Amino acid sequence: MKVAYWPGCVSRGFTPELHGSMALVAERLGIELVELDRANCCGAGVIAEHNQELVDTLNARTFALAQKTGLSMMNICSTCQGAQSECQERLDASGAYRAEVNSHLAPEGLSYESGGSWWNKNFLWILVEEIGLDAVRERVRRPLSGLRIAPFYGCYIVRPSKRLGFAEHPERDVYLDMLIEALGAEAVQYAGARKCCGFPVITMNRTTSLRQAGRHMADAIDAGADCVVTPCPLCHLNLDMQQPEAAKFVERDLGIPVLHLPQLIGLALGIEPKELGMNKHVVDTG
Repeated sequence: MKVAYWPGCVSRGFTPELHGSMALVAERLGIELVELDRANCCGAGVIAEHNQELVDTLNARTFALAQKTGLSMMNICSTCQGAQSECQERLDASGAYRAEVNSHLAPEGLSYESGGSWWNKNFLWILVEEIGLDAVRERVRRPLSGLRIAPFYGCYIVRPSKRLGFAEHPERDVYLDMLIEALGAEAVQYAGARKCCGFPVITMNRTTSLRQAGRHMADAIDAGADCVVTPCPLCHLNLDMQQPEAAKFVERDLGIPVLHLPQLIGLALGIEPKELGMNKHVVDTG
C-alpha cells in the first residue's frame, strides 16, 4: 500500500531512531511512504489552548499536502493522531469555518477538502485495519516468543473514543495488545497502560510528570513485563529519557526498556537491534 507519510516533529528531532526504524519496517511490510517533508507541527494540543484557528490552519495545511498527493495519510505519533483528529473534527463540522481556514492556505495553492474516502491513521491502526494482523504474522521471521511486553497507549490514541472512530472500530483500545500477540509475545496487563505518561505537564509540574511516568513503569515491572512499547514518541521521551529521574520520585529502581512501535515490529521481522537504533535509548535495551 502507498500512503502520504507524516513522521511528526519528534521522530525527526528527539527520536530519530523512530523515523529510521519506520523506514525499515515499511519496506518489509510493503508500505510505500511518500514523506510530507514540508508538513508542520500538529500543535500537540498546546497551540489550540491559545489560538484554535492557528492550529487548525497548521493541520489543515498538512492534510492538504497529503490530499495533493492523492493518498490517505499515515502518522507515527499518537499525539499527532489525537491533535489532528480534533482539528479535523472542527474543520469537517463547519463549511464556513473550513473556508476561513482554507483562505489562509490559498497563497500556497492548498485547500483541505472534507468528506470522501480520505483518512489520517496512526501506523498502529493501519497495521490492524489496512494490512491485517494475519499478514503481519506471515512476515514474522523472529517470533518474540517468551517476551512479556507491556503496551503503553497513553492518552491521545484512546480518548475521546467518539472523535477517534471507536464507533466504527471498537477494538482500537486493544490493538496494541493484539499486535504484541501477533508478533509471538505476551501482552502484559497493568494499571497504567491507558493513562497519561505525564509529558504534557513536565514544564509546569515536573514532580507530577515524573511521578506519573515512574508509577507506570513500576506497575509494568510489578506485572512482570520485560519491556514496554508505545506508539507515541512523546510518551517515549517521558518513559525512557526521563526514567532515571522518574525513579527518584517513586523511590525505587526501574530500568525497564521502552521501545517505539516500529522497533518492536522490526525485531519480529528479523531486523537487527542496532539497525533499529535500539542502542540510542537511555534505558539499556540489551
